[in-house]
Amino acid sequence: MLRASPPGTIFEKRHMQGTNPRRGRRIAATCVAIAAVASPTCDAAEWSDTAISYRYGTQYREPFDPDDISKHIVSLTHASAYKYGSNFFNVDLLKSDNKDPASGGGGGAHEAYTTFRTTLSLSKTLGMATHHGAIRDVGLTAGFDFNAKDDPFGARVFKTSLGPKVSFDVPGFLDVAVVWRTERNHDWFATPPGFGGAGCLVPPAQACNPDVRFKDTAALEVAWMIPFSLGLPAKLQGFLEYAGAKGRDGTGAQTAPETLLEIALLWDLGSAMGHKDAIFAGASYQYWKNKFGSDSAKDPTGGSTAKVPQLELEWHF
Repeated sequence: MLRASPPGTIFEKRHMQGTNPRRGRRIAATCVAIAAVASPTCDAAEWSDTAISYRYGTQYREPFDPDDISKHIVSLTHASAYKYGSNFFNVDLLKSDNKDPASGGGGGAHEAYTTFRTTLSLSKTLGMATHHGAIRDVGLTAGFDFNAKDDPFGARVFKTSLGPKVSFDVPGFLDVAVVWRTERNHDWFATPPGFGGAGCLVPPAQACNPDVRFKDTAALEVAWMIPFSLGLPAKLQGFLEYAGAKGRDGTGAQTAPETLLEIALLWDLGSAMGHKDAIFAGASYQYWKNKFGSDSAKDPTGGSTAKVPQLELEWHF
């Protein structure tokens, strides 16, 4: 089956609007990171926030793999607002243990996963009054996901997303988007010797293709960060993504609707040292059903569903 890790994720997981905007800082860095796809008004950025984070867990899973996998995940995340909306950029670097081996051996697999989202605010762009009741703003979000992994599957995900987003008026933020998604990927197991043989589930062999163009599908993307106090200042943050089935994968197997939830409780340890909103630590949890669209009901190994406690650290600068 196809393998690729989410954008830490997926939809603005570490969207830090409302956490600690550093107005006027890191604007040049933002322009470098998103110049190819973001608005040319980057020099008018209103605020920006950049963070490096680390996650570790020992119960990650991969479809049709019976083993629990340990992974170290380091992320670089940047969020900013400008004259007409906001931008979000995230890169995850993942290192697996030997139970998720690299192609050709040599230890565990390495992966890089990049996510970019840009949102045009209707209130900013058109001058419309979108703040009404529980709604803070309405906008149009667009972006892409891209990955590469050196395991035997040879995943090369490229996704695009486009759709409306609603931001709710809560402490911190709560964003909900419904997007139309396209996806291309690669599956080594649909190539020789698997192609047309054990790796191809649907005859004739032409029904299988290592370079997969999935059916377009709709997805619900929710992201949140709610600050509160629990001994020290703290925050509850995370994201939920639900994506519909996307046709057949590279081996001809039917995909299933996919659910990914990550939720984290983090304490502001920096506040105790006079550096509020700078250093966070705590625990998080990942639940991933029908991972990458692989139907859990047809996976005897249980690898298509992940339930992963994680340790998590964040450093904002």
